Amino acid sequence: MKAIKKINNNVAICRDNSNRELIAFGKGIGFPPMPYQITDLASISMTFYRMDKSYYKLLEEIPEEIFETAAIIVKKAQMTLNCNLNPNLLPGLADHINFAIKRMKKFKEMKMLFSYDVEQLYPLETSLGRYAVKLVQKNLLIKLPESEITNIAMHFVNAKEENTSEATFLETEQLIAEITEIIEKMFNTVINRKGFNYNRFVMHLRYYLKRIEEKKQFIDEVGVLFGVMKEENSEIHNCAVIIGSVIDKKLNSQITKDEILYLMIHISRILKNNIEA
Repeated sequence: MKAIKKINNNVAICRDNSNRELIAFGKGIGFPPMPYQITDLASISMTFYRMDKSYYKLLEEIPEEIFETAAIIVKKAQMTLNCNLNPNLLPGLADHINFAIKRMKKFKEMKMLFSYDVEQLYPLETSLGRYAVKLVQKNLLIKLPESEITNIAMHFVNAKEENTSEATFLETEQLIAEITEIIEKMFNTVINRKGFNYNRFVMHLRYYLKRIEEKKQFIDEVGVLFGVMKEENSEIHNCAVIIGSVIDKKLNSQITKDEILYLMIHISRILKNNIEA
């Protein structure tokens, strides 16, 4: 194996004997002048193939200890989940952990809504999220909030999207774009698509659509809370109902009162965020 570019002292971009490019982890493999031949393959602890080259620069910017911790978590996920994972899971997760730590140090904690639904639908991914939070505390001496278990679990859920067809992926993206435009038109606003609340809303939509596919919509009794929110936020309720109708028409489904309530909460957060921005 040939090391061709250093990422840090313990990580390098390499080429194997078949000339395939990969990211390799091993103590000190990034230290010698590049390029050079790695003769002792036992010195390599982990390898990752098919990562998008656009992420290479990001990997160089992430602190070495965070990148290496993320790699251990991804390796654990590969052994735990019985499916192919998107090769870009590693840089995405490393970037998320890096940002979460910065946020902990400089800003207030940002929690994700309704983490219990992720735990119910994706128990393996949630267990990996819990493992990740514990490993971050052990390796990096940072205690992330419990809500990060859900946030990290969703990285593993989304990483399995590689198994869906390109047509299905494009249909999902188009539906999310259509839903976003409905909100903008109804409330005469422009949504910040890079904002935290919008990204959380998109994440909610993704696993709502997955719940429809798996016939696992929520059917808990939320009558009292639903009634209060409907009365206090009639416009937001109408918007959620319209979005539900659009989804039902495209996917031949029937949205539940619970799902409308969750849509209302996310729409409210997006609008509040836009007003405060």
